[in-house]
Amino acid sequence: MALIDELLEMMAVRGCSDLHLKAGTSPAVRIDGALTILREMPALDAASTETLAREILEPRHRTTFDAGSDIDMAYSLAGVGRFRINIYRQSGAVSIAARRVSTDRHSFVELGLPPIIEELANEPRGLVLVTGTAGSGKTTTLAAMIDYINRSRQGHIVTIEDPIEVLHEDIGCVIDQREIGIDTDSYADALRHVVRQDPDIVFIGEMRDHATVSAALTAAEIGNLVLSTLHTIDATETVNRIIDFFPPHQQLQARLMLAATLRGIVSMRLIPAIGGGLVPAVEVLVMTGTVREYVLDPEQTYKIREAMGEGDYYGMQTFDQSLLRLYQDGRISIEDAVATSANQHDFRIKLRQLGLTPPPPSGSH
Repeated sequence: MALIDELLEMMAVRGCSDLHLKAGTSPAVRIDGALTILREMPALDAASTETLAREILEPRHRTTFDAGSDIDMAYSLAGVGRFRINIYRQSGAVSIAARRVSTDRHSFVELGLPPIIEELANEPRGLVLVTGTAGSGKTTTLAAMIDYINRSRQGHIVTIEDPIEVLHEDIGCVIDQREIGIDTDSYADALRHVVRQDPDIVFIGEMRDHATVSAALTAAEIGNLVLSTLHTIDATETVNRIIDFFPPHQQLQARLMLAATLRGIVSMRLIPAIGGGLVPAVEVLVMTGTVREYVLDPEQTYKIREAMGEGDYYGMQTFDQSLLRLYQDGRISIEDAVATSANQHDFRIKLRQLGLTPPPPSGSH
């Protein structure tokens, strides 16, 4: 077994989410959100990290890698799992970041996701976004949504990914998984042609530029269910980010398209769980008449958070409401709840209103 395979197997055995290999230091792993340098292992040198990279580079990547470009790729290790790997250079040496992608199939309940996620997955058309920072659970959540759709209806699912992370088999749906750089040149190019491929559901790995966002809104507008991700921290920022992809003279039209197609935004953060592991705190926006007005009017978009806070009937919740429920259910500590809240001052007030004692502010004695 190649050394890189041994390191990835070690990562899986220890339950690590990420592995970092860098010249000049020992391998480091992330477990339950915390990064630890494995100082019991020897430090890697520049020749070692380059050798490790070349052990997994596919022939089609080598020219790009030799030209000095970063490489994004997926890598499967039989009997161990599937990994998303980025190979890059820093200070002239090669570094590797590997993330383990869960290949297990989990229900929404098993993942700790609110019931509204199933309702969003059942939408026949429109745009559903899952957002959050890197490592917040977006990939796992979207894989669960696609798996649920695959098992609960018949249709054609087209995924466009860079790289393909979770492999799906045809169950109730026919699933075509297309990878950027192999099956198509770009997200925008794939989306230009996807309407001719008779899709019912389109999954876009990431909406990262104007062309992709515009094509995604168009695909949702003509009757497909479009699932995608953005690296935004909450629903309000997500709406603003989508509009900002467009030049000023097109932003009114973008708001009209978004208001017409958006079905929901699920924003995620992973919080350390009591007893170990991580648990998702989930903010949910569901499109209602009121939310539609706020999306259309740039002067009122900031009120989206208020609508979520008052939208429990529709399955909506803010991050702070999610954190409070997790704490009351004994899933997370009060310290982590306060530290992760959107507004720590307001969250402390809410805790006191409920007769709970928040921890002292950081830095106080």
